[in-house]
Amino acid sequence: MLKIAFSPIYAHPLPEGHRFPMLKYELIPGQLLHEGTITNENLFEPYACPEETLLLTHEKEYIDKLLQQTLSPSEQRRIGFPQSLALTQRELVITQGTIDCCGYAKAHGVSLNVAGGTHHAFRNRGEGFCLLNDMAVAANRLLQQEQARQILVIDLDVHQGNGTAHIFENDPRVFTFSMHGGHNYPFHKENSDLDIPLADGMDDATYLGILSETLPHLVRTVKPDHAFFLSGVDILSTDRFGKLAISLQGCKERDRLVFATLQQNNIPVTVAMGGGYSADIRIITEAHCNTFRLAKDLY
Repeated sequence: MLKIAFSPIYAHPLPEGHRFPMLKYELIPGQLLHEGTITNENLFEPYACPEETLLLTHEKEYIDKLLQQTLSPSEQRRIGFPQSLALTQRELVITQGTIDCCGYAKAHGVSLNVAGGTHHAFRNRGEGFCLLNDMAVAANRLLQQEQARQILVIDLDVHQGNGTAHIFENDPRVFTFSMHGGHNYPFHKENSDLDIPLADGMDDATYLGILSETLPHLVRTVKPDHAFFLSGVDILSTDRFGKLAISLQGCKERDRLVFATLQQNNIPVTVAMGGGYSADIRIITEAHCNTFRLAKDLY
């Protein structure tokens, strides 16, 4: 059975000025339930990730700042949110959701977190609306528990996964692949194991051509036994910050390509949503829902 991590805390509370793009965290499961793609049996609510698990990835001094609400003003500006206990709790629950999805993915081939994909968080700091790096924490948990030997991170958000790249830069057990806008945030890029910067205005055919050549090769050479897929929909032509020209159908075909490649090679995949900033919330929701629909259909 397809299992999906979702908690009401994903969407609330959020700072004023950031609520519009965050509506998707309520709308995605609502739409999927309404149309009958999923039932409540497909949803599970994670608890907060324990500190000892966070410390597999993040530095204690930074975790203490989050828990004790002692981030400096400059640290808060880098993150983009004012600190609050509710926001920290939200990140803890999202992170545990991605961890739990790994177990369900091993059992069912795929599992998805309605939130997550917080790939701009480093070991010792947050940035770009990311406090904790949920996929990095989950990957390190898999390795610690010896539930994976080789992990592939497929980061297809329009922004480079700089935090993830930096965290695993010296760990050969985690291969980081980021295919992102070359002239987009973050303007200082870290070194993933494979970075593919994309030109502004790239269309469906070019984008899907690059991915279809790259991903099967990576699967053959890296030989992962677990994958993470960051399925950001900020690649869309409608996105306010993306700078690419990918259609809604092209974004769906991207997801299909990733799922099909991993399924054909019997590689379980944990999926997190990542970014999406189109002016019309219906477009964001539809693009994300396509990811869940494909997972349900293919698995």
